[in-house]
Amino acid sequence: MERLIDLPNIGPKLADNLGKIGVTTPERLRELGAEEAFVRIRAQVDPTACLHQLEALAGAAEGVKKSLLYPERKAELKTWYRGL
Repeated sequence: MERLIDLPNIGPKLADNLGKIGVTTPERLRELGAEEAFVRIRAQVDPTACLHQLEALAGAAEGVKKSLLYPERKAELKTWYRGL
């Protein structure tokens, strides 16, 4: 079984934050989606969570390093983040 920590971009701290919002498996992260996981982390765990964490979540959900996200996806995330 794949663990959160096995996903790209997910270190111990982010895995801990995800656990605190009830996301304990990669499957759950994919179901919830990066944006919703980010909103929950910001609301329940870390109100200072930044765009880099959102990109890390998106990359993890897609199985790639955040630096390898498509430029369109990065732009979409940035626009969404700025709208918070």
